[in-house]
Amino acid sequence: MSEKSYAIVVGGASGIGAATAHTLADHGYAVVIGDRNADAAAAVVEQLSGDGHVAAAVDIADEDSVTTFFDTVTQRDGRFEIAVNCPGITALGLVTELPVAKFRRVVDVCLTGAFLVIQHAARHIADGGAIITLSSLNARQPAIGMSAYCSAKAGLSMLTQVAALELAPRVRVNAVAPGLVHTPLTSGALGVDGVQSEYVENIPLDRPGTPDEIAEAILYLARAQWITGEVLDLNGGAHMMRYPNVHGHFERASG
Repeated sequence: MSEKSYAIVVGGASGIGAATAHTLADHGYAVVIGDRNADAAAAVVEQLSGDGHVAAAVDIADEDSVTTFFDTVTQRDGRFEIAVNCPGITALGLVTELPVAKFRRVVDVCLTGAFLVIQHAARHIADGGAIITLSSLNARQPAIGMSAYCSAKAGLSMLTQVAALELAPRVRVNAVAPGLVHTPLTSGALGVDGVQSEYVENIPLDRPGTPDEIAEAILYLARAQWITGEVLDLNGGAHMMRYPNVHGHFERASG
């Protein structure tokens, strides 16, 4: 690369985001990690190969925070080529019982926050750049007790395609949609008896994925010059099976 290229990874302090930051750094990009946890983001930056990496605080549920983040970090030297949006939260509860505040919080982070990242990334990214969002198996596969997360991720998959139409041909917009991957987001559920085994029973390739496998797919979409509007399933074939009843396992565990 004659001019230093850089990539922004929002939600890069842990899990798939951190693995993506490492993969992009290993392939020569200077990486900007944005995260609510600026200290954790800075710790990941210290571990990245190469140089020119930085960390900054951003809360994607806060429009002012996202605006300030992109206005600041895109002033750095180099060519801004890749933006990856990874944050996600969930809330478990039946439709008849889930507080609307919890539903809104999941949508704020998983859908509205992603909209803000796409919007501001598109305003600053170089021609020919790529924006990649992190959708989910739950964008296409419903799950009992996960109305907020499923709805937000389904919306994000469609948002990705709308943005791809609107930003073409200048910018490509794609998504990856992982199934079960061991991350901080999934650790709580997987600690409940029966949850992981039921997940794996419904994965034809018979194991969870890894953050590094998702990061490699993100790198591919970042570089694939003739792909846009794609929501790439990465779930070991789980989309052909049945989604586990996570809520039922929680109910049994709580007595």
